[in-house]
Amino acid sequence: MSKISNEERLAQAIYQHIGGPTNASKVYNCMTRVRIHIIDNQRVETKSLKQVEGVMGVVEDGDTLQVVVGPGTAAKVATVMADQGHIQQGRPVQENLDPDMTSGRGEAERITSENKDKLKQKNDTPFKRALKVIASIFVPLIPAFVGAGIIGGIASIIQNMLTAGALAPGMWDNIFLVLKILQNGLFFYLNIYIGINAARVFGATEGLGGIVAGVTYLTGMLPEAPLPNIFTGGDLVAGQGGVIGVIIAVYLLALVEKNLRKFIPDAIDIIVTPTISLLVVGMITIFFIMPIAGFISTSLVGALNWILQVGGAFAGFILGATFLPLVMFGLHQILTPIHIEMIAATGKTVLLPILAMAGAGQVGAAFALWMKCRRNKQLTNIIKGSLPVGILGIGEPLIYAVTLPLGRPFVTACLGGGIGGAVLGAIGGVGATAIGPSGVALIPLIADGQWPAYIIGLVAAYIGGFILTYLFGIPKTAQSPSEITGSPLNTIDAIEHL
Repeated sequence: MSKISNEERLAQAIYQHIGGPTNASKVYNCMTRVRIHIIDNQRVETKSLKQVEGVMGVVEDGDTLQVVVGPGTAAKVATVMADQGHIQQGRPVQENLDPDMTSGRGEAERITSENKDKLKQKNDTPFKRALKVIASIFVPLIPAFVGAGIIGGIASIIQNMLTAGALAPGMWDNIFLVLKILQNGLFFYLNIYIGINAARVFGATEGLGGIVAGVTYLTGMLPEAPLPNIFTGGDLVAGQGGVIGVIIAVYLLALVEKNLRKFIPDAIDIIVTPTISLLVVGMITIFFIMPIAGFISTSLVGALNWILQVGGAFAGFILGATFLPLVMFGLHQILTPIHIEMIAATGKTVLLPILAMAGAGQVGAAFALWMKCRRNKQLTNIIKGSLPVGILGIGEPLIYAVTLPLGRPFVTACLGGGIGGAVLGAIGGVGATAIGPSGVALIPLIADGQWPAYIIGLVAAYIGGFILTYLFGIPKTAQSPSEITGSPLNTIDAIEHL
């Protein structure tokens, strides 16, 4: 007779204490728990089940019984129970509710999701919804920004080495050319990609959105016979207005299309609606939207560059220290078009590296909490799960699951980010060639070989966030082994008292 496995023993024991397979309609698992849909809760012997060897806990949640057996084991026991009882096995749930049994990353993700949902409900305003629309347009392009940006960075390194004579021309010239072609596959046609995404978001025809965006390139306009800017009397410039103009134009396109379809007969809709939409919106884009949006984008970029040049370390401190609250409320999305306009105008965004210091301040604060709150196993597990992605520039887990619920560490993390921003502001001119990454992941995108300056800023933010949090930012309750951090209620309370 073969020896039964531990999973088979657990499955049999669970069935024994829940009334047998006939009292279960479905079984599935998350990372650490076997979840069973119970038919009759009266037949479940919860106290006896908790005494079974290998059962770490039992949670009753309505008609679902959750039996905690630990990571890895949960999936195997659920499969055995489904086979033994001939009942339906559901898909695994990708969540983790037992932080003491795991690295803490799953718990951090769960708390982050809960707290972000709370904030969304608390701050669901028309302005926030507008920012969400902006995010929906640009977020799908972030992988393209990252890939093209890194390729462009490699091309710049090769170009510098060719200029310095460190690489022989010929083959390396061709490699440089190919890399630039790949990079320009995004940036040369960026408006069109944004136009297509904007059309999808606003409810316009995506192809028409791409065409309206392509109009801003003024393809076919002869240099010796330019179109006039009716506001200034000067000449229109290809690309004038940038992504801001594209978003406005495609929004107008969506309005025109929707209104035309209200009265255009279906039989001729496919012919009349796109034709009239392109004529009307195209003309408005060329003669009105491009000049106005061009003025707006030029003013924004000029104002930001002026602030950073004149303000130096002080401006860098303010930007670095206030970026986390912007992220917390989702307001940072409005900066994406500004970054793109700065890259289009100057080849880099000097704003992004300074704002990235905010995340570095959080990393420093998290290390301080880890060192000083070692007795709080749940908190340290969450920190261990959140730090790797935080170092790479993904800050939400540290914001929503660690620093913000505790209140004071959020403030000291912001100040640490301000210190890093001040360092970069004092150095000046440190910019990124593309958007998307942050933290350490932004290093390959730093323009003009100024990555050492960026690293100095990162280190300053790490140290600043660590020292300020270690000395002033740790609540006594966070050091208690019984303190459960990260509850949504704590987060909202912390926000209201900041």
